[in-house]
Amino acid sequence: MRTFFLTFFYTGRTPFAPGTAGTLAATIVAIAILEFFPLETLFLATVLVATLGVRAINAYEADGGLHDDKSIVIDEVVGIWLTLSIALGATKIQGAESNLNEKTWILWLASVLLFRLFDIWKPSIIGRIDKKVKGGLGVMGDDIVAGAIAGIAASMCYGVAQSLGFA
Repeated sequence: MRTFFLTFFYTGRTPFAPGTAGTLAATIVAIAILEFFPLETLFLATVLVATLGVRAINAYEADGGLHDDKSIVIDEVVGIWLTLSIALGATKIQGAESNLNEKTWILWLASVLLFRLFDIWKPSIIGRIDKKVKGGLGVMGDDIVAGAIAGIAASMCYGVAQSLGFA
């Protein structure tokens, strides 16, 4: 059960780009969540999954698992859900709390791309957290910061796209 959770329905076991696979799967789940529930539900799910994820990663590592094993993508789930929570929350647009639509698709795309960029590139504090913080908090921490920065950046990109008439 722990492996099912940490690999987010085994998406982390894909042989090519497991982090991206986990991010895309989590985005699909976020679309489904927001189809039926308000944005706050996604944020609360993010907090819950982050808390459970840190504990599960600590247990996994204590049992001899590799630190930040590539198959563990629950941190990407938390990162993209935080990105979307911030981006959708910050842009006070009609339909932002609902499923992907013609008004928000560019925001969703920017959110996914920017989160993956910051998660892979790991600039500044994101990289320091990744290298220096151990255990579940280290695995989860860099994705939380990457998600927060990506959410803010996606909101800014969406604002620019709106002002240029693209959204």
